[in-house]
Amino acid sequence: MTTHSIRTRLVAPALMVLGMLSTPAFAAAPASAPTKEAPPAAAAPKPFKVPVRTEFTLDNGLEVSLLPYGDMPKVAIQLAIDTGNIHEKATETWLADLTGKLLSEGTTTRSAEQLAQAAAQLGGSLNIGTTMDQTYVGLEVLSESAPDAVALIADVIQNPAFPPAEVERVKGDLVREMAIYKSRPGTLADERLLQSLYGDHPYGRYFPPEAQLKGYTPEAVRAHYDANIGAARARLYVVGRFEPAPVEKAIRDAFTGWKAGAARLRNVPKQKVAKAVQFIDRPGSVQSTVRVAVKGLPPSSPDYVKQTVMNTLLGGYFSSRITANIREAKGYTYSPYSDVSTHLEDAYWVQNADVTTAVTGESLKEILKEVATLRKTPPPADELSAVQSYLAGSFLLQNSSRSGIIYQLRFVDLHGLPDSYLQNYVQSVMAVTPEQVQQLAAKMLTREAMTFIVVGDQKLVAPQLKVVSPALK
Repeated sequence: MTTHSIRTRLVAPALMVLGMLSTPAFAAAPASAPTKEAPPAAAAPKPFKVPVRTEFTLDNGLEVSLLPYGDMPKVAIQLAIDTGNIHEKATETWLADLTGKLLSEGTTTRSAEQLAQAAAQLGGSLNIGTTMDQTYVGLEVLSESAPDAVALIADVIQNPAFPPAEVERVKGDLVREMAIYKSRPGTLADERLLQSLYGDHPYGRYFPPEAQLKGYTPEAVRAHYDANIGAARARLYVVGRFEPAPVEKAIRDAFTGWKAGAARLRNVPKQKVAKAVQFIDRPGSVQSTVRVAVKGLPPSSPDYVKQTVMNTLLGGYFSSRITANIREAKGYTYSPYSDVSTHLEDAYWVQNADVTTAVTGESLKEILKEVATLRKTPPPADELSAVQSYLAGSFLLQNSSRSGIIYQLRFVDLHGLPDSYLQNYVQSVMAVTPEQVQQLAAKMLTREAMTFIVVGDQKLVAPQLKVVSPALK
């Protein structure tokens, strides 16, 4: 309960008591209740004005974006490299993750402790991560420290030491993390979903065999690094308040000598559809974890924004149809949500839910009912307007920070989109019509294209799953 609600509950009775004391005992009741004034109409969402970025490319292929933003004397700097699990071989699952984690464990010029101290002295901390498609190293510091931050990031990415003792320690951490992840039904459902959709493609390899993970050597890490991390796959973003000339000089000084490495490589998967419900048995489980997924549209599609609107309306925010149905009306679940997961030239839509075992079938029935309704009937204009306002507001909020701007720039650059995508995003969302939402749902959310994953007590749940057999009409 918030402080505001506590105060409201305490103040209201007090005012009632004061009113009783100050009102004559035989005062006449008002002839009629005052007419409530309607709340003012919401203002039209404001478009997002993308600051103009200065771009240049070094001879080794490193792309650089400098973008002035905000009034606070801080700057965010991030190096994003188009490599991650996507470039792992069949026997190398999580080798990219291990390599990424080891970047913070020391360089040939600094120990791990010295790296952390150097970042702290600049007023920030290193942020290093690995995704399926990218590896990134970032730092947010005071504006005056921007050139030194550039040099620090360059040291981290160009001169990793990969000390053998740290390789063993980080491997141990990953083994323990994997054991924790595998104990969670949601993780098991996600693993099976990706296996079903992507098969042997890197996107389908969620966990490595434990022996494979334990077997990685410093030499294997170095080989992965040498094969995949270089300037030709990298983009450097500088967003905030900074002096352009010294920052550009620092970039050229720190990165001109970086090896180009391999060029960007596309490895687009061919998604598959599971022809039957994929089941993971958890005897005695009191709830089922379900996934309902179909192939989606990648960000490069002209209908991607329409898909975003459709997803949000159907299951992508708290007021969505599926949430209102199986959480609010039926009480089957507490946290359903849908999402569009994207990769380069690839995407899938998925509805997620943890539901009570006894109503697993009913939950799937209601999810399919909401899908079928949207496929047949355009949503009411007021419902669509609420979704559009939510998306527009969320987008503007996401872009209210330096790191948020970098995330958006990374998104458009990875997917080959122009900056006008960001400039026009709000207008594009607001231009989506009810008919377009319905038409996209009818085309995309067909029963024959759906993959179903269920993690739960198979003995109790399997008899309920007949509900997913009939095709959506």
